[in-house]
Amino acid sequence: MNFYLNNIFSKLLFLFALIIVGLTLWYTNTLANQFKVEEKKKVALWAKATKELSDINNLNYDVGFIFEVVNNNTTVPAIQTNEQGDIIAHRNIIKNNSDKDLINQLDYMKRNYPPIEIELIDGSKEYIYYKDSKLLQQLKYFPFLMLFIMGLFMLIGYYALSNARIAQQNKVWTGMAKETAHQIGTPLSSLVGWLEHLKQKQVSKSVIQEIQKDLNRLTVIASRFSKIGSLPKLEELNIVNVLDDSIKYMKKRTSSNISIKLYSHNQVTQTRINQDLFEWVIENILKNSIDAISERGSIGIYLKEDAKNVLIDFTDNGKGIKKSFFNEVFKPGFTSKKRGWGLGLSLVKRIIEDYHKGQVRVLKSIPHKETIIRIKLNK
Repeated sequence: MNFYLNNIFSKLLFLFALIIVGLTLWYTNTLANQFKVEEKKKVALWAKATKELSDINNLNYDVGFIFEVVNNNTTVPAIQTNEQGDIIAHRNIIKNNSDKDLINQLDYMKRNYPPIEIELIDGSKEYIYYKDSKLLQQLKYFPFLMLFIMGLFMLIGYYALSNARIAQQNKVWTGMAKETAHQIGTPLSSLVGWLEHLKQKQVSKSVIQEIQKDLNRLTVIASRFSKIGSLPKLEELNIVNVLDDSIKYMKKRTSSNISIKLYSHNQVTQTRINQDLFEWVIENILKNSIDAISERGSIGIYLKEDAKNVLIDFTDNGKGIKKSFFNEVFKPGFTSKKRGWGLGLSLVKRIIEDYHKGQVRVLKSIPHKETIIRIKLNK
C-alpha cells in the first residue's frame, strides 16, 4: 500500500513541478515581451527628441526637456547613423577599445531589429539602430536558469526517493532472510537430534546417510539466508571445483532427459568468492534453465578467463527470454511461471553484483536454440 501511495505522490510531485516550470516560463516570456515593447518606445522617443533638436530655431519646444529625454536612455544600446551609414553617435555601447567592435555591434542590430527612421528638417534622414538591453537579455535567459534549477532539484529529489526506496527494500529483504534462517534453524536442531536417535535404533546406514546429506543441505541453506544483509567473507577458491560440485548436486535432482555439462580448458581457475552464496547462484540459474526446458534438453556451463576476469556462461536450449525482458528478469517479482515469487534471478544479481562486485546479464536468447546468461567476476 505504501509503495502505491509513494508512487502516486511522486507522480503528483512531478506534475506540480512541471506546472510551476510552465507558469514560470510563460510569465517570464510575457514579462520579456513587455520589456521589449517598452524599450522600443524609449528608442522611438529618443528618435523623436533627436528630430526636434535638429530644428534649433523652433521655440515652441522645451529644449531642456528634450535634452532630458535624450540623456535619460541609460539602458538600451543604440547607434545613430546618417543616410550613408556612417556612425554619428551611440549610447550604452561597451566598446572593446576598437571602432571595429562598434561596427560589428551595428551589423548585429541591423540583422535583428528594423531601424527607427528620423526625417530631419532639411529633408535628410538619420537612423537609430538598437538591441535588447542587458536587463532584457538576462530576463530572456532567466527561464532556462529556472528550468535548470528545477531540473536539478527534481533529479536530486528522485535520487533521494530512489535511494530511500532501495534502502527500505534492502531492509525488508534482509529481515526476511534473517527470519527464514531462524525459522529453518529451529526445526533443523530437532532433526539432528532425531537423526542421532535413528542411529541408535540401528536403521539402515544408507537411509541414515541420505538423511544426513539432506540435513547438511538444510544447514547450508540456513547459512546462506543468514549471510544476506551482512558482508560475506570472500575466499580464494578454485571455481572449477565449486561448479562441478553444484552440477553433481543438481544432476541428482534433475530428470535424466536434461544433461548438464561443464566445459573448461583449465582444471584450476582461482577467484575470490563466498562458496555458500556462489553455489546458491549456480543452483538458481540451473533451476531457471531446467524450468525453461519442457521435456528434453541440455545445459552447458562454459568457463573462460583472461588476465583480469573470469567469465561463466550458462547456456540452455529452453523456451528463451524476450529481448525486452533481458533486464526485467533480474528484478524482484518477475516470473513467467504460474507459480513462484520471481526471486531467483534477482537473488543472483544481488549476490553477484552487491557481494562479489561482478556483473550478470542475459547475453543472448534464441528460443529453443540458445539462451546465455553470463556472469563476470573480477580475479
